[in-house]
Amino acid sequence: MSKTTFSIEGRGLKLNSAADVQEFVNTIEGMTELDSVVLSGNTFGVEASRAIAAALAKKPLLKLAQLSDIFTGRLLSEIPDSLKAFGDALIDKEHLVELNLSDNAFGAAGLGPLSDFLKTNRNLQILKLNNNGLGPTGGKVLADALKEAQKRNEAEKKKSSLRVIIIGRNRLEDGSAPLLGEAFAAHGTLTHVSMPQNGIRMAGIRALAAGLTQCPNLEVLDLQDNTFTAKGCFAFAGALPNWPELKRLNFGECLLSNKGSILLSSALARGKNTKLESLDFTYGEMRENGVLALASVISSHLPNLTKLELNGNQVEEDSAAMDAIRDALSRHNHDDALGALDDMESPDSDAESDSSSSDEEEKEQDKRDDDELADLAAKLNV
Repeated sequence: MSKTTFSIEGRGLKLNSAADVQEFVNTIEGMTELDSVVLSGNTFGVEASRAIAAALAKKPLLKLAQLSDIFTGRLLSEIPDSLKAFGDALIDKEHLVELNLSDNAFGAAGLGPLSDFLKTNRNLQILKLNNNGLGPTGGKVLADALKEAQKRNEAEKKKSSLRVIIIGRNRLEDGSAPLLGEAFAAHGTLTHVSMPQNGIRMAGIRALAAGLTQCPNLEVLDLQDNTFTAKGCFAFAGALPNWPELKRLNFGECLLSNKGSILLSSALARGKNTKLESLDFTYGEMRENGVLALASVISSHLPNLTKLELNGNQVEEDSAAMDAIRDALSRHNHDDALGALDDMESPDSDAESDSSSSDEEEKEQDKRDDDELADLAAKLNV
């Protein structure tokens, strides 16, 4: 253990009382230069939490608090008091950069005790709340706290410090996505937003796009395994040109739709995202013309793309469209950028599964799809 870091990470200790943690309290109190504490992978009861928190409260140099996975096996009724103890201990830490509370199943009830911390400690740059079971209610509590923090910043003529927010696997859904979008817009300083697996659908996706448009320094956006469709893609196609620093974009497993993917490619074709290094459109229902549109964009506007994931789309691995992707990547000497293609769907699998669909019906649907795509593209001026 260094002079600046206290860690008991991954020991699997069950710590219930103040006596159970007295040894650790003594160590913390003796570390005059302590700036990092790592408690992850142990389980703390209320009294143990209060004792550790009281020791941390005396450490003004704290920069990092890794408190992920520290309540396994605890009753939901216990956790809020423990969270309040830690939040109160960290509330005045002027150097605190990162708080990680991921993998603690405290739900919306746990965010209440943390609200004062989130509103008051406005030095925090990195907030990790992944897999906490927040639900829509917890998402609203979080959004309200973040908006209040920014109101206080503005009252003090202070710029937000918040840069990274990771809130995946929380079932935030459409009920909280619009409020979170407002919170992101209010801060406007985010460089990294990760919200995978949240059950967010088109209305919520559009609200997030609107909010994130106000974050011009965005570098990483991960919305994997939410539901876009063409309407969500339309919203993000309008947002993409606002992020010239974007390096990683993960829209994998988002049901983009083929026309939605074309809208996104059209937005990338504006040439505003040339720093993009990683792109994930897996399981996006892309067809051959959608893949060809992306290949054209890569060739002309994405010289730094070193990682591309397209598995699970509706085009053959050895098709002309995929060859065009390979050629486009090769043009920039990124021959190894394309990920695995071991789960590609046959482009005519949908038609084969529905024998009642006539050729005439399919042609009419294709025409409707083309007309809708043209309308959306016209709105984007692409």
